Amino acid sequence: MFVLELSYTAPLEAVDAVLPDHVVWLDGLYEQGVFVASGRKEPRDGGVILAVAGDRARIEEITAGDPFVKAGVCEYRVTEFIATKTAPALERYRETLG
Repeated sequence: MFVLELSYTAPLEAVDAVLPDHVVWLDGLYEQGVFVASGRKEPRDGGVILAVAGDRARIEEITAGDPFVKAGVCEYRVTEFIATKTAPALERYRETLG
């Protein structure tokens, strides 16, 4: 599992101009089962996405395709973690340490 932290690198007006394309991109990755949750940070200086993928390389490929990145309005910080404990609704993402 991965925590994707977005930090805006441009004024909110520039971010908002790309937001509709970003939402379409998000929707596609939810449909593929890659994204589990997402939303804006407070204060609104970026966002957070919880994602699942086979490896970090795939996540890097995904984040590079974000319209926010292509427009130069955000940067990503990617943190991989092993979800050893989850809420029942997220049990399918639970991993064991080996």
